[in-house]
Amino acid sequence: MNSLTNADLHCHSVISDGTLTPEVLAQRAKANGVELWALTDHDELGGQDRAIAAARALELPYLTGTEISVTFAGITVHIVGLGMDHKNPALLSGLHNTRNGREQRAREMSDDLARVGIPGVYEGALKYVGNPELISRSHFARYLVEIGVCKEISEVFRKYITEGKPGFVPHRWATLGHAVSWITQSGGVAVVAHPGRYKLTPNEEFALFTEFKAHGGQGVEVMTGAHGQADYVKYAGYCKEFDLVASRGSDFHSPEESHTDLGQLPDLPGTVTPVWDLLRSRILQ
Repeated sequence: MNSLTNADLHCHSVISDGTLTPEVLAQRAKANGVELWALTDHDELGGQDRAIAAARALELPYLTGTEISVTFAGITVHIVGLGMDHKNPALLSGLHNTRNGREQRAREMSDDLARVGIPGVYEGALKYVGNPELISRSHFARYLVEIGVCKEISEVFRKYITEGKPGFVPHRWATLGHAVSWITQSGGVAVVAHPGRYKLTPNEEFALFTEFKAHGGQGVEVMTGAHGQADYVKYAGYCKEFDLVASRGSDFHSPEESHTDLGQLPDLPGTVTPVWDLLRSRILQ
């Protein structure tokens, strides 16, 4: 494996806010030419055994994964963990504590939407939820499209459930230090997910990467569905500036909703070290 390996190390199943099962995702990854795969459900490891079994049946090399929600500089930042022991008690406990509070947040979001004339959204969103502990804005968005409030998911996120719009309720997640330590202490590598998405000032972004590195973080997503060409160049440069390895993942959620399918990203540039170079012993065959 090298920088040209078609790795997809960021996607979501019905265990969190995706629409496909781990088994169907594995089949889709294999069909799309993915050579190294990871399922990274939000704050959850409940799909890992299924993903491992499905990948092995397809002879698809696999890394365990998750995506942990972190509060940094007043916003939510995501840290992907790869290659961890998915049975590690400290990791499981930390993710359980992170999931706590999602239900209350969701009910408050629903109450806020009811105040602007859209009642019953919490109950409606539940039909899209595989795991009630992981109810999220994506589930709300699917229901708002279903009932005709908006025509598509992107419109929901422009008009509702975003900061300053009806239905937005902030939630305090794990700290950056906690998330990185849960990943590294369970044998994995911590990666800053889709950094181009965050509305951080240059100083805040520098602080994020500096603190991440100080806590033991080792990687950054260079190629991901939310990034464009300028982001590819910028974060490949961050690999050199902060001595980080590079990751690659579509952040695929659904055939109907995701702009980038599994395995369809550009190759990593040859100037970076791929994250899988640090995880060769953790790849499940």
